[in-house]
Amino acid sequence: MSDARLWHEVDDYFTAHLAPGDEVLDAALRDSEAAGLPSIAVAPNQGKLLQLLAQVQGARHILEIGTLGGYSTIWLGRALPPDGRLITLEYDPRHAEVAARNLARAGLDKLVEVRVGAALESLPRLADENPPPFDLVFIDADKANNAHYVEWALKLTSTGSLIVLDNVVRGGRVADPDNTDPDVAGTRAALEFIGSHPRLSGTAIQTVGTKGHDGFALARVLA
Repeated sequence: MSDARLWHEVDDYFTAHLAPGDEVLDAALRDSEAAGLPSIAVAPNQGKLLQLLAQVQGARHILEIGTLGGYSTIWLGRALPPDGRLITLEYDPRHAEVAARNLARAGLDKLVEVRVGAALESLPRLADENPPPFDLVFIDADKANNAHYVEWALKLTSTGSLIVLDNVVRGGRVADPDNTDPDVAGTRAALEFIGSHPRLSGTAIQTVGTKGHDGFALARVLA
């Protein structure tokens, strides 16, 4: 059995027992595929991890950078209390339309706001609104701008907040000093920012599974 096949089988086992889908989540994936969105949503067990992290945080305010079809947004939104709020930023208007329909089907349209436009333009506008500090920020957008997204996440959070950065391994390319791909360079810059900033304590974990060889970084805001 190949490594990739084994990774898939283990993920399928975990998902079946610990993160089974339901009609709302399954429909979100189906509708995203039917609309031609790229098949890059988090895996179900990763979505469940995001939900658990939000619940452990006791999150009332969540920021997501990169919505796609709203699959991860549903997992996160389900962790919110009835008076919670999730703002998710999506560059592509077509993706945002699919996400809005998926979120409405999930009954989360009153808790979740999808904002359309380049995140590096949406984030300053969001900061100008002086929102309550976000308890959790999930970053899963264009990787070239990862360091900028982490910087903005730090500005929009407070002591004890959690920042989660997805896709930090890139099939191992992050550790190749000769790889100059903008996505890899952006991810390295984000990790170096986390590692050197006095207000952040972070780590990164490799993962294998249905999404291949990748991983995520976690950073806690210290002060």
